[in-house]
Amino acid sequence: MKVLTFGEILLRLASPGYSRLFQKECLETSFCGAEANVAVSLAVFGVNSAFLTRLPKNDVAISAVNSLRYFGVDTGKIVYGDGRMGLYYLEKGASQRPSKVIYDRAYSAISLSKSEDFDWDVVFKDIDWFHWTGIDPALSDDMVEICLEACKVAKSKGITISCDLNYRKNLWSSDKAKSIMPELMQFVDVCIANEEDADKTLGIAAKNSNEERGKLDKSDYISISNEICRKFGCEYVAITLRESFSASVNGWSGLLYNAKKEKVVFSPNYKIHLVDRVGGGDSFAAGLIYGLICGKDDQEVIDFAVASSCLKQTMEGDYNRATVQEIEQLICQGGNGRIQR
Repeated sequence: MKVLTFGEILLRLASPGYSRLFQKECLETSFCGAEANVAVSLAVFGVNSAFLTRLPKNDVAISAVNSLRYFGVDTGKIVYGDGRMGLYYLEKGASQRPSKVIYDRAYSAISLSKSEDFDWDVVFKDIDWFHWTGIDPALSDDMVEICLEACKVAKSKGITISCDLNYRKNLWSSDKAKSIMPELMQFVDVCIANEEDADKTLGIAAKNSNEERGKLDKSDYISISNEICRKFGCEYVAITLRESFSASVNGWSGLLYNAKKEKVVFSPNYKIHLVDRVGGGDSFAAGLIYGLICGKDDQEVIDFAVASSCLKQTMEGDYNRATVQEIEQLICQGGNGRIQR
């Protein structure tokens, strides 16, 4: 089983520790990106994973590719062309001060992509699962068409398609997302979302929940999942449930809805003292994909996905370095934090 993820890899520039941006005379560098993060997590789990993007041919891009290769991600499908590396600045929040992300990704190489840059018959030659996110079509109008072409070819080849809705208000408006995402969703087998994603990209809103105020009504998310499956024909919908008590402490859980069985299962809820929450949703997506391709039952799938993303949020950087053994240990022991000797 081989999984291909498609999207943008970025250079991350983060203020050290919990300092404010440019409070200190240095920034910490690493590489990231929603779809790249998923590929790395899967590789760490032992899954044969590949990442596809379009990059400039320079030393920064080569370093980004090498960061993927370090974990065993197949980078042989990456294409190169004009443009630049996208990047983002991160200031990690603490207590009542929220984290802040500033994007600088205009005119990046992938946002300048054209349809002719990707031969999807060749790209999908050895692929069993294709994962993309709502960030991809938000990058440019050409990327909308590219995503549509990719989904059509993948579906024609019987490849399983997963999509994390991943709404980013700094990249496009909710109105534009709602005009584009429903057409793309017709090809998706596994939909991954949170409360805001479903509302801002598909117009399917939770009625009684408010993530920012730490108020979650589980019945809302069951109805959201059911409606997504009914409208778009998805086989599964997975939703992350985050309770934001502060920038330092979050409640974290999730659900998986199986459309065929018309059944929903919930994970345990973890109270996380956050180290770095960025990439938490991507590690959830990777854990979900891993569970499904391994043939786990629905409860095992959602438990693994949530535990995986719980551990990631205790680690610096966007990449999740938690192993299958560590995740299973968390599931079995509940995360008491006792030292391992």
